[in-house]
Amino acid sequence: MAGNTFGKVFKLTSFGESHGTAIGGVIDGLPSGITIDHEMIKSDLDHRRTGYSGFASPRMEKEDVEILSGIYEGKSTGAPIGFLIRNTGHRPADYDHLKDVYRPSHADFSWEQKYGIRDHRGGGRSSARETAVRVVGGSFAKMMLNEYGILCVAWTGAVGPVEMEPLTELPGKIFIEKSPLMCPDEELSDRMVEFLDKIKAEGDTSGCRVSCMITGVMAGLGEPVYDKLGADLGKAMLSINAARGFEFGSGFDAVRMKGSEHNDLFIVEKDNPLKIRTKTNFSGGIQGGISNGEPIYFNVAFKPPSGIQQVQTTVIRKGEYVEIKPGGRNDTCLVPRVIPVVEAMAALVLADHLLINRASRI
Repeated sequence: MAGNTFGKVFKLTSFGESHGTAIGGVIDGLPSGITIDHEMIKSDLDHRRTGYSGFASPRMEKEDVEILSGIYEGKSTGAPIGFLIRNTGHRPADYDHLKDVYRPSHADFSWEQKYGIRDHRGGGRSSARETAVRVVGGSFAKMMLNEYGILCVAWTGAVGPVEMEPLTELPGKIFIEKSPLMCPDEELSDRMVEFLDKIKAEGDTSGCRVSCMITGVMAGLGEPVYDKLGADLGKAMLSINAARGFEFGSGFDAVRMKGSEHNDLFIVEKDNPLKIRTKTNFSGGIQGGISNGEPIYFNVAFKPPSGIQQVQTTVIRKGEYVEIKPGGRNDTCLVPRVIPVVEAMAALVLADHLLINRASRI
C-alpha cells in the first residue's frame, strides 16, 4: 500500500488500523536539539480524543503515547522518532454485522474494489482513528516551529448554516477553548450547539468548516511550480478524512472580485522603512506559491459524518439490498475533534518547507 508517508524532508509515516493492537508513526527529519514538550502532545491528543464533546463518538481511549526512539535528555537527537498509541477502546465484534455491507458514503466499497480485501472493523486503515498519529507528528512539528516563532491556530468557522465572519487577526487560544466546539465567538458557539442538539435528536449529522491562521511565517517558503506552499497545504488538508474543500486567502470569493479590488498593494511600515508588507491580504500570505511574510490563512470544509442514526438502504457484497439499522459509535459533527488534526497537518507542511528552504540556501 502506497501513500503512508507525508513530507519530503520532515517526514511522517503512519501505521495501524482502527481496531488493531495499536497505531503509531515514525518521524524522520526533525533536527537535533529541539526541546520536547510532552504536555503539548497530550493537550493536542486530548482535543482530538473521542468523547471530548457531546457531539463526538463515545469511544473512549486514553491515547497515551509511547516514545520509542529519537529523544535523549528531553531533546531530539536527530534520529527517527518512533511512537506508539495502543488501542484500548476497540470493540471489533460491534462491526461483525457489517462484514459484507457497503455502508453509504464510507470507504467500504472503494477500498474493496482496490485491494480485494478490507478490514470492516470500524473502517480499518481508512478510519479517522489514524488521525491521532497525525496529531502526534504535528505536535513535534509545532515544537520545531516554535523555535522560529511560527504559530498555527485553528478554530470552528461554521457548523451547518451557522457561520462566522472571516477573522483578520489570530483569535486567542483561551477564547477558542472556552467553547465546547472551539468557536471563538461565544454567541455563535451557543447557536452551533443548539443546531447540533437538534440534528443529533433527529439521528442526523452536520457538516462544518474549520478556519486556520499561521503567523510568524517568514517570506520565502514554498516553490514556484509544482510544490507551491498553498498546493501542499491543500493536499495536506484534503488528505484528512471527510475533507471536501480547501481555500486560502480570498478563496472562492475571488470569483466575485475585480483585479483592482483583489490586488494586495505593497507598503512600507512607517516605523521600519526596511519592512515591506501588503496593505491587504487577499493572497492569504502566499504569492506565486511562496510565502510573502503575511499571515497565512485558509478554510477547510468537512462533510457530515456518514454514520447516521437512521435506517438506510444499501447493498451487500452479493448485490442484494439490505437495511442498516441505527447503531455504532459515531460523531454528530467533526468539530471540535478535527481542529487539532488541521493544525497538525498545517504544522507538518510548514516544518517540511522550512527545512527544504534551509537546505536550498546551503
